Amino acid sequence: MPSFDDLMTIGVFARFTGITPSALRFYADSGVLVPAAVDDATGYRYYSPAQLDRAVTLRRLRAIEMPLERIVEILDADPDRAAALLDEHVDHLALRAGQARDTATAIRATLGQPGGSVPVAVVRGPGFAAAVEQVLAAAAHDTEHPALTGVRVESSEDGLVLTATDRYRLSTRTVATARPGAGWAGTVHGDDLRLSSGWLRRQPEVELRADARGLVAVGGSDVRVCRLLPEPFPDHRAVFASLAPVRTRVVAARNALVDAMSGVPGDRVLLDVTRDALRVSGAGARPVEVAASVQGDDVALAFEVTTLYPAITSAAGPDVMFDVSAPDQPVIVRSADDGDLTTLAMPVRHEGEHA
Repeated sequence: MPSFDDLMTIGVFARFTGITPSALRFYADSGVLVPAAVDDATGYRYYSPAQLDRAVTLRRLRAIEMPLERIVEILDADPDRAAALLDEHVDHLALRAGQARDTATAIRATLGQPGGSVPVAVVRGPGFAAAVEQVLAAAAHDTEHPALTGVRVESSEDGLVLTATDRYRLSTRTVATARPGAGWAGTVHGDDLRLSSGWLRRQPEVELRADARGLVAVGGSDVRVCRLLPEPFPDHRAVFASLAPVRTRVVAARNALVDAMSGVPGDRVLLDVTRDALRVSGAGARPVEVAASVQGDDVALAFEVTTLYPAITSAAGPDVMFDVSAPDQPVIVRSADDGDLTTLAMPVRHEGEHA
């Protein structure tokens, strides 16, 4: 048995691990975290510094509602088995969260609509889901500016316009409506739309309505509610209005461009556009030539991979089109066949780098 001088009292160990002394006693009695030594005379429990990592992992597992018996299995398992058990638990939590949301939606429907609701539009479920997924590629994932994590939905007689931006990208898409509703605009919670995407794809037709609490999607006898974000959405129309005239237009095969980008090391991709070629490279990488049709001036562009890649992969059709005004201005990215989805991708400066 180690010397008591080398051990920590239960109070000290509790402060280091963030676990209360009463919980430590429970874990000791359960055999999950047994003290390194117990003083026979006083009954005081002592813990070893070597037990700190196990204790902190135990606390974190309890924080995600992991059952105690499964915690023991994870703590004693090899890394691969432990990771598999964690993934299984997270999947179970996600399923429970989805079931809770569905139940809450059903209850909400029985409570009525305080203040009434307005019709937004009637859309084809699969088409609406595809449009949502396309524009969500441009949404932010942080919570510092909540409106940037959502999708701006605007309804008019001309259709339903969806827009998302993280300030480095901006994607907008118009969805055809089977029946237009009243003029309405709101910023819809991006995570709620993601969770509803699979359900939307299974609905031949979806009626969209809005009230003070959210965008309500009705498909048959089923309902989904996506929360609204109250923060103001950026003025995306002003961004388009301020674009300079296009000086270079490039049309390239989307899959070939994606393959070339996938081979670029690092977090930045360089596009060197000349009248006879499009070359893709990165810092220290050998350029890969991609067949392209080029009109206008030669130009060299640099993008963060996380900015350009989603803009290209979300475009529909075999070919993608770039409209370039200048290396330091937003580049318009859209499908050469279907220009309905439009994405603005902001280049970055790349002094001293050449594609």
